[in-house]
Amino acid sequence: MAACFRSPCPIATLSVFVCNKVCTVQVECIELQLRMAGDSRILMDHNMEIGVTPAQVKKLPKHLREAQISTERTHLISDPAKKPRQRYVQKDGKCNVHHGNVQETYRYLSDLFTTLVDLRWRLSLFIFTLVYVVNWLFFGFLWWLIALIRGDLVHGDEEGWTPCVENLNSFVSAFLFSIETETTIGYGYRVITEKCPEGIILLLVQAILGSIVNAMMVGCMFVKISQPKNRAETLMFSHKAVISVRDNKMCLMFRVGDLRNSHIVEASIRAKLIRSQQTKEGEFIPLNQTDINIGFDTGDDRLFLVSPLIISHEINEKSPFWEMSLAQMEKEEFEIVVILEGMVEATGMTCQARSSYLDTEVLWGYRFTPVLSLEKGFYEVDYNNFHDIYETNTPTCSAKELAAKLRDGHLLPQLSLLSPEPKMHTFDPLDRLSKADPLSQDEDKEERESGGDRGETNGSAAALEEPPLADGLPD
Repeated sequence: MAACFRSPCPIATLSVFVCNKVCTVQVECIELQLRMAGDSRILMDHNMEIGVTPAQVKKLPKHLREAQISTERTHLISDPAKKPRQRYVQKDGKCNVHHGNVQETYRYLSDLFTTLVDLRWRLSLFIFTLVYVVNWLFFGFLWWLIALIRGDLVHGDEEGWTPCVENLNSFVSAFLFSIETETTIGYGYRVITEKCPEGIILLLVQAILGSIVNAMMVGCMFVKISQPKNRAETLMFSHKAVISVRDNKMCLMFRVGDLRNSHIVEASIRAKLIRSQQTKEGEFIPLNQTDINIGFDTGDDRLFLVSPLIISHEINEKSPFWEMSLAQMEKEEFEIVVILEGMVEATGMTCQARSSYLDTEVLWGYRFTPVLSLEKGFYEVDYNNFHDIYETNTPTCSAKELAAKLRDGHLLPQLSLLSPEPKMHTFDPLDRLSKADPLSQDEDKEERESGGDRGETNGSAAALEEPPLADGLPD
C-alpha cells in the first residue's frame, strides 16, 4: 500500500485510487463482520489502528430517542416479578396433586364400585361393553359345551331326538341364545326343553349372575351421570379476592354465586390457607393448612345462596393475616382454598365446589361492584359485574397496627377517607309524607275525618318546620 504513494505519474495515481478503493472495501467488510459479531469496541480499536475515521452514527429523532420501547427482556430486568407458582387447587376446583409410587394397588379393587365410578368416561364405556360381551360369550360357551356333550350338535336333526335347547346347532346359535336369556328378549325360536336338568341349572345361574351384572354396571353408569360435581359447574367464585376496611376492621373478601334457580340446600363455606411453614425446631412443613374463619363461630358460614354473596373474613388476632401489611403480603407466597358445600335441591346429593386464590390474586384496597338491583316486582342479578372490583381508600398497614391506632385514637382523621363523605339530602315534604309510617298515616286520616284542629295545611307546615335529615354517615 505504501508503494502506491511513491510514483507521481497518472498510472501511479490510478493505482493509488484503486488501492484506496480496495482498502475501503476491506474495511467495510471488516466493519460488517464486527457489527454482526456485536462488539463495537473492537470495531473502534480496529479503525484507530488502520487510520480510518469511523463512520458517523446517524442521530435519531428526538421523539425516538426519548421514547424507549420496553421489551420483554428489559421489563424482566427492570421490574422483577414473582416467579409463577404451582397451584395446589386449580380455579375450576381440581386438586393439582398426583399420587405416585403406590405399592398397595390392591386397595383399589377392595372398593371396586368407587373405582369404576372414578374412571374416565372412555374407560367406563369400554369396561361396560367388555363386561357384557364377556358374560354373554362365557355363558354361550357353556350352552355350546352342554350341547356338544349331549350330542345335540350331531343328532339334533334326527327324528325322535330331544335336544337340551332346540335349534341350537353351533357356537353362534349358542351365543345368541345366551344374549336372549340374559336380556330376556325371548324370540321364541331357540327354547330350552324340560328333559335337560343341567340346562335348567345353567339357566338359573345365568339369570342370577346377569341380574347382578346389570345392577352393578347400570348403577355405575347412573351414579357417574348424576355425579353432583357436575352441579358445581354452575357455582361461581370471583376471579379475585380483595382486602379493604369494613366497619373500621380489615377484611378479606371474595364473592360466590349460583347460576341455577334450583338452590343449594344447607350451603356452607369454609376456607384454608395453604402456605409452607417452618417450626421453631427447624422442621419444614410444606403446604401447611390453616383454617380461615369466615363466620364459623357466628353462623355466617351458613349461606342462603339465592343471590351472589360477598364472603368476608375479619382479620383479627386469630387470623393468619393479622400482622401482614401490604408490603409484607407482596413478599409472601400463599394460596387460599375456598370450599362451598351443600345438598342439591333436585337430587338430595351432597355437592362440593372448590376454587383458590394465589397471593397475586388477592388485591389490597379494592371492593366488589354491586350486582343486585331492584326492578319492578323482583330483584335482578347482573352477572356481567360479578367479577368487577373498584379501588377504595385502604390503609397499607397491617390489621394489628390499624387496631392499635384506632385504640389510641391516632387514626380518626384518616378514617374519614375510608368511608364516603356524608351526603345531606334535601328534605321533600311530599317524599317524607309518602315514606311515613302506615300507622301514623292511619291516625292522621282518623283525625282529619273526626274534624280535628290539625288540617292538611297545618300538617304540611309542621312537617316543613322539621330540620333536614342527614344520611350517609361514616361506617
